[in-house]
Amino acid sequence: MAADTEREPALFDPTKFESFRFLAREIDEDGHVALRYALDDELVFVEHLHLPIDRGAGATLDEGRVQGLLALLHWVAGVSYFKVSLPPGVSCETGQPPPATAALLDALYSEGLGELAYTNELAGLPAPSFPRGGEAAGIPPRPPGEPSRALVPVGGGKDSAVALEIVRRSGCELALFSLGDAAPIARTVAVAGLPRLLARRDLDPRLASLNEAGAINGHVPITAIVTCAALLTAALNGFDTVVMANERSASAGNVRWHGVEINHQFSKGLRVERMLRSALAELAPGMRSFSILRGASELAIARAFARMEPYHQAFTSCNALFRIDAGRRASAWCCDCPKCRFVYLALAPFSEPEHLRELFGRDLLDEDGQFEGFALLAASGGHKPFECVGEEQESVAAIRLLATQDRWSGHRVVRRLVEELLPGLPSAFGDPASALALSDETDVPAGMLDDVRAVLGA
Repeated sequence: MAADTEREPALFDPTKFESFRFLAREIDEDGHVALRYALDDELVFVEHLHLPIDRGAGATLDEGRVQGLLALLHWVAGVSYFKVSLPPGVSCETGQPPPATAALLDALYSEGLGELAYTNELAGLPAPSFPRGGEAAGIPPRPPGEPSRALVPVGGGKDSAVALEIVRRSGCELALFSLGDAAPIARTVAVAGLPRLLARRDLDPRLASLNEAGAINGHVPITAIVTCAALLTAALNGFDTVVMANERSASAGNVRWHGVEINHQFSKGLRVERMLRSALAELAPGMRSFSILRGASELAIARAFARMEPYHQAFTSCNALFRIDAGRRASAWCCDCPKCRFVYLALAPFSEPEHLRELFGRDLLDEDGQFEGFALLAASGGHKPFECVGEEQESVAAIRLLATQDRWSGHRVVRRLVEELLPGLPSAFGDPASALALSDETDVPAGMLDDVRAVLGA
C-alpha cells in the first residue's frame, strides 16, 4: 500500500465520469463509417471503419437493414471506449435500442467485460443499464431455412479455415470477410481461393494515450464487434448470412468470481449468439448469424484441420501477431503462450511430430521448460488460462490420446503429463470419445448438418 501512496497521481481519473454517450453515427456511399461517442461533456471519441462495397454484387440494397445494423455496430463497438472509465450511466442520443437489443448490450457491457473487471481487481462487474426503446414491430425471428449468400469471417487460425470449408461443401454461395489483413489472414484467403471483403477499423487514437495515463484497460468482447462489422458489410453487399467459427467450448467460462462466471470468450458463446439473433429480428429482419462449428470441441476442429494440409503453412493462431501496437506484434508463433501450446497440443494427436516442428519451428512437447504451461491447460492452476483455448477436459483428452501413440509418448512433456498429471484426475475426466463427439446444441440450419458431420467426423 505504501508504494501506491508514493506513486505519481494518474493523469486520467476514470472515476470522475457519470455517463457514456452515444452521440452519432454515419455511413457514406463508399462504406466509410464514423461512430461518435463521449464521456460526459468532456471527452469525445470518433472511430472510423472502412467497409468494402462490391458494386458488382448485383443485389438490391435494403436501406432499412443497413441502418439497423449500423445502429447495432455503433452500440456494440462503443464498449472499447466505455471501458476506459466504466461510468454508471449510458445515454443513447441517436435513439434507444429495442428490448432484445438492449438486453444484448447489457450483457456485453457487463459480463463481456468480466475478464477486464477480474484482472483489474474491480469491486465487481460493470452494470450499466441500457434504456429500452419501443417494442419491435412484431417481426418474428427468421424461420429455419438455408442461407442464400453467406459471408464467412476469417481470422487466420484453424477454426475459420474449417468453417469456410464446411460452408463451401454445402454448396452455399459464399465469400470471406476480414477486419484487417494480418499475414495469416491474407495467407488463408489465398489458400481458400475465394473472394474476400476486406474491412478496416481505426480506433480513436486517444485510446492509446488514455491507457498510458491511467484509463481502465483490458479485454473487450471483440468477437461481437467483428460479427457486427461483418453483418453490416454483408448487408451492404447483398449477403443475408454471416457464418461464424465459434466452437462449443467458447461457452465455458474460466473462473467464478463474485458469483459470476468470467469467460474470456463470452461474446463467442452460444448465449450471445442467440441474443444477437433476437436483436437482428428487431433491427434487420432477414439477416442471420450463426456458428457452423458450435457443436464441435476444439479437439474435433483440430482433427478436421489436420486433414487440411494446404492451410497448414498459412495459419497462425498466436495472438501475438494481432496486437494493436505494431511495435509489440510478433511475426510467427511465439511458442510461449497458452494459445500456442493449446493449438500444438490439440493438433498433436492427429499429426506427425516432424510436421508440427516444421510449422512451429520447435517441438514444444519435447521441451522441459514447457511442462508447466501445458499443465495449466488442464487447469492445474485452478482454471484454464484467459485465452481462446479449449476446455480442460479437451486438453486432458489430447494428453490421453498422445499417451497411446508411440510417436508422441516418449516426448519429455508428454511423459511428465502422463506420470504427474493424469494420476490425479478421475479416469473418466477427459475421455477422448466424449471430447470428439459433436453436440446437438447448435443453431446450424438442418440442411448444413450433414456437411458439418462430414468435415468434423472421424
